[in-house]
Amino acid sequence: MCLALGAFWVLGGCGGGVSGEIGQACMAGGRDGANPRTCACVQGVANQTLSGPEQRRAARFFSNPDEAEEARTGSGSFWDRYEAFAARAEAVCR
Repeated sequence: MCLALGAFWVLGGCGGGVSGEIGQACMAGGRDGANPRTCACVQGVANQTLSGPEQRRAARFFSNPDEAEEARTGSGSFWDRYEAFAARAEAVCR
């Protein structure tokens, strides 16, 4: 039941405009498949899984992929949370 409610909350955030650090970075990143619906959904997942400072840090990965590599090799706990966020966003926001 909790999982279903969580999915409902995330999917509910998939409509409308794109807000938040990650949602805006998603739209500005120029990647294939980046559209308001998907980027708003990804932001919804970020809101559930990452703190505000972690979202700001992760948003920078869109414009600076080298920063993601530095985070992967240097910050175990942040990277673990980021990977969990990325996996959930990929599963929910298709």
